[in-house]
Amino acid sequence: MANTSRFALRRWIAIELKRLREAGGYESIDAAARIDKGVTAYRHYENAVRLPSASDVEVLLNWYGKPERVPFFRELIKAAQKGKDWWINFPAAVPDWLELYLGLEYGAARISSYDTIIPGLLQTREYAEALYRAGERRLTDDEIHTKVELRMTRQKILDRDEGAPQLWSVLDECALQRLVGGPEVMQAQLAHLRTMAERTNIEIQVLPNSAGAHAGVEGTFTILDYPAEFEGDPGTVYVETRVRGMYYEHPAEVTDFRRVFERLQMQALRPGESREALVKIKIAKER
Repeated sequence: MANTSRFALRRWIAIELKRLREAGGYESIDAAARIDKGVTAYRHYENAVRLPSASDVEVLLNWYGKPERVPFFRELIKAAQKGKDWWINFPAAVPDWLELYLGLEYGAARISSYDTIIPGLLQTREYAEALYRAGERRLTDDEIHTKVELRMTRQKILDRDEGAPQLWSVLDECALQRLVGGPEVMQAQLAHLRTMAERTNIEIQVLPNSAGAHAGVEGTFTILDYPAEFEGDPGTVYVETRVRGMYYEHPAEVTDFRRVFERLQMQALRPGESREALVKIKIAKER
């Protein structure tokens, strides 16, 4: 549990309680009555609004015929009740919808994404700063500094000695050709990508312009998968819009995005070819 955030734990407990209830053929009102709670209060458990008590979960698991899972759930609840998540140090830079993503990303075992800019976990500090300065919203130097520091801190999950996630990025070739921050910034960014692509927990595939129309034409996305002990969890798809992040967790929706990602993997250069492509890319001069 050391590498799982409180947000991710609470979300998984909620999803698993709902899955077990539905598998047993019960309605929310039945589960609520079983633990002597109002149906609204019970639904807060399944919506991750509130963390259930260990005693309530024990009653439900025994009712669902899963008494052997009681110790594991007790451990989850205990872990979700204690500690503080690292992003509390960046309150001004983390809106509610992003707080959920940071929690899920921190606890993910695998992160698969299709991107048209260099993904945040692979950006250099200078590249990230250039992106924020180019945004339509005017930010102060202090605000930009805070946002960049948040992004750099996120990247530490890739350096964990234990439990570092597997990162698989399908990266549109246009992201490698767009001159973000100027030639020197892009040269350094490409060098960083080449270095990261050599790591055992990171795969980068370049989707070449020659691929033409492709499976990702409808937009970028990230698929988050969780450790094996969270059995039954379908994963989460995250799509960031201009206004906020959107989350998709229904199994059919997640499966649809997985199929798109698999098609993108097939259309992109193989990882070895992509590493060669990263070496050959020429940076255009500024106009």
